Amino acid sequence: MASTPVSKPAFKPFVPATESRPEFTPRALILGAFFGVLFGAVTVYVGLRAGLTVAASIPISVLSISILRAFGRGSILENNIVQTTGNAGQSIAAGVIFTLPALIFLGFDLESTRIFALALFGGWLGVLFMIPLRRQLIVEEHDTLVYPEGTACADVLMAGERGGSFASRVFFGLGLGALYTLFQNDNLFGLFPSTPNYEPDFGKGTADILKGSAIRADVTPEYLGVGYIIGIRVAAVMLAGGVFSWLVLMPAIYFFASHLSTPLYPGTILIKDMAPSDLWKTYVRPMGAGAVATAGLITLCRTLPTIIAALAEGLKSMRTTRSGGSAPARAGNSRTEHDLPMSVVLGGSVLLVVLMVAFLQFHPVPGAQVGLLANVAAALLVVVFGFLFVTVSARIVGIVGSSASPVSGMTIATLMATSAIFLVRGWTAPAFGALAITIGGIVCIAASNAGDTSQDLKTGYLIGATPWKQQMAVMLGVIISVFSIGATLNAMNTGLEEFQRLPRPIAFSLNQLPDGVQNIGPFTRDHITLTKKAGSPASSTNAQGKEEVANTKQLILLNAIGSATLEDGKYLYNPATSEIEIQWIQGIGSEKAAAPQGRLMATVINGILTRKLPWGLVLLGVFLVIAIELLGIRSLTFAVGAYLSIATTLAIFVGGVMRWMVDRAMLHHAARQSAAEYNASVALWHADRPSWLTANPHFDETNPDHLDPATGLPVPTSVNPVHDLESEISPGSLYASGLIAAGGIVGLLGVCVKLYEAATDRSIPRFSAHNPFHHDYVSVLMFAALAFSLYYFARKPLESGS
Repeated sequence: MASTPVSKPAFKPFVPATESRPEFTPRALILGAFFGVLFGAVTVYVGLRAGLTVAASIPISVLSISILRAFGRGSILENNIVQTTGNAGQSIAAGVIFTLPALIFLGFDLESTRIFALALFGGWLGVLFMIPLRRQLIVEEHDTLVYPEGTACADVLMAGERGGSFASRVFFGLGLGALYTLFQNDNLFGLFPSTPNYEPDFGKGTADILKGSAIRADVTPEYLGVGYIIGIRVAAVMLAGGVFSWLVLMPAIYFFASHLSTPLYPGTILIKDMAPSDLWKTYVRPMGAGAVATAGLITLCRTLPTIIAALAEGLKSMRTTRSGGSAPARAGNSRTEHDLPMSVVLGGSVLLVVLMVAFLQFHPVPGAQVGLLANVAAALLVVVFGFLFVTVSARIVGIVGSSASPVSGMTIATLMATSAIFLVRGWTAPAFGALAITIGGIVCIAASNAGDTSQDLKTGYLIGATPWKQQMAVMLGVIISVFSIGATLNAMNTGLEEFQRLPRPIAFSLNQLPDGVQNIGPFTRDHITLTKKAGSPASSTNAQGKEEVANTKQLILLNAIGSATLEDGKYLYNPATSEIEIQWIQGIGSEKAAAPQGRLMATVINGILTRKLPWGLVLLGVFLVIAIELLGIRSLTFAVGAYLSIATTLAIFVGGVMRWMVDRAMLHHAARQSAAEYNASVALWHADRPSWLTANPHFDETNPDHLDPATGLPVPTSVNPVHDLESEISPGSLYASGLIAAGGIVGLLGVCVKLYEAATDRSIPRFSAHNPFHHDYVSVLMFAALAFSLYYFARKPLESGS
């Protein structure tokens, strides 16, 4: 006799499909667009500096509930549209900063129009390719794919609809974080040092123990918040990478090579003359890029079975859709079943491909013009890799979440395959390197946005949103947020740039430039301000260690990539002296905005197309990662920490320590609460057994796990519930989100101030570097006070009205 399958009860969303509430309203779109611009800019700022990003959907949801409530109670569907629209800015920004900065490292300029176009192409492709997958991933596999961020966001929205409020904790983080940053940031008031620094040199003049190392921390609220959200484990592994680079590798390089009388490749100055930052950018960055690339590939290989399964399931669902397998559901009149039609998906995809070819053909990267055949091939590669990795990303984030999705590994695979195709075709000129990163950038943005879009659609499915309205909201969010993303990227590149005089001018002949050095042409600015290099004499500089240089249009701009004479970067050549005198340090790629993923992408392309890499250092990074993997540690986090400045990883680690302290305190509190509840329960057990049994209907006296035979009393676990620790909507996580937003917003304000000063020759009033608070120990104490505020608010329950 055949068994009858047990059917599961039909899923019921929070808002029934038969019920209509305000959803796709102008105020929801306007507020979502505002958050998209804001969090897109913050993600660019924090991501370039910290090398990682955090999800924005939950803080956007929390803020939306509070703001719409102030203007008359908003519906849960409106709040969902706000977070869907706003979250597009964060996902697009993540894809942009992982890839497009590689153009700078390849020697090309970043243009706002290029960033806008590539982000738009990638963002819309991610949405369009995701639409046919929604029914299979979100609906059919609702019980299999949990989409953790999307589910947590739905919990926030439903709690807000029931009257819960979390926004005050985010606003506390915003307010205190902003006030702190105003006085901490060097570009603003600069009351105390933004980066306390200690450079050990024990036995100075004799043994020079630990010479070349440094212990420093960028004491910013965004790093503290990021560390809290990622937790102690990840933060500790990142710091371990920083400790290896800054306290093991760099002093070892100095110890073994400080006696050399000639520069050590790829360096161009003597080791003994290098400051820790010079050692980092010359030797650690190439090694770190090799480590990150290898760790990314290992992560990709580790998830390969999941990727293959995701692709197979995606193709299967597409075949089912084409054969009409889900026709009844599509034909239903329920608003929760309506996606954008396939005509929009196919027509929009074809239109984007045509626009992509036209853009690459008629607006190429300056100095990187290629033929029509190459541009058509690039568009086709974008479609192939884009559809592949959109399918993979949309499914993987349902299992592991967006933060653990191997998007960088997918992008590396795209770049390696693309560069290999170019190499076989003989397309190895620098222009094809720019074309390769264009392909990788669009694919990365599409995969990143598809992952976050699937999280948003999961949120919408749980609360009963209308899919096509969410899909339209994402596409509108992409259009609006790309403006702030491009502007922020260029503002950071310009606002954080420095011009430094070389320790020793380098004689050059413009008629016989060495391999890897290119003459860009006359420098276009009238004057520049030189920043004094740490450790250099202060003569001819002002009190801030700066030197003004006029008539700089007479100088010639040179660009070096893969040269044995100059380290990669831009330089100013003086025709009057026939010498290179000044180095132009771009903001992106500097210690303040390291952009590790962008450097990695440039390294992959250079390694395949030009084969001009410091392979000794790159291979050191490769085998370092292999050793870390053999220890049983996930190497990608360690590799990113080894690449970044220890100033970043140490500050993030402090946030992780705060998370660990809060978890321990909450665990102890839960243990005390459980003990008190158990004692009260035992007292009731002795005083009034029938009432106790009524209050504990799950208790089974015949179950040995419920009754202690030695004492005759109920065991604690049969009486008391398990107390939860931190979650994504905990008070600490919300306060940390406010700190991240505050650090990013006010930090960007500082960048804008610096741009204003450069454009107008005016300076805002700042505290002098000689003020009584401008000491490293003051920075440490202020950062400790900010960390304590995080610990305090993380332990303060949301129910208290705080």
